[in-house]
Amino acid sequence: MQAGLRRRHQSVCHSDAWDLLRTGPSPASTVPAFEAVVVTNTIPQEDKMKQCPKIQVIDISMILGEAIRRTHNGESVSYLFSHVPL
Repeated sequence: MQAGLRRRHQSVCHSDAWDLLRTGPSPASTVPAFEAVVVTNTIPQEDKMKQCPKIQVIDISMILGEAIRRTHNGESVSYLFSHVPL
């Protein structure tokens, strides 16, 4: 927390990557500096959320569905990088 760092967040694509952030035998033994660990809902998260209150889940179903639709229709998927559907 040197040089003015006040809060620290971590994001990962799958909760299995969460294992890389642990310092002990369970997700509850998170690196204390993390305020939150943000993961996508690409795989079930409920069990890990029960073990560690620092895990926050982002629903990516809308953007994933839009990417599939665009691919199917031959439209640009890169458009989604600057225009995220809500």
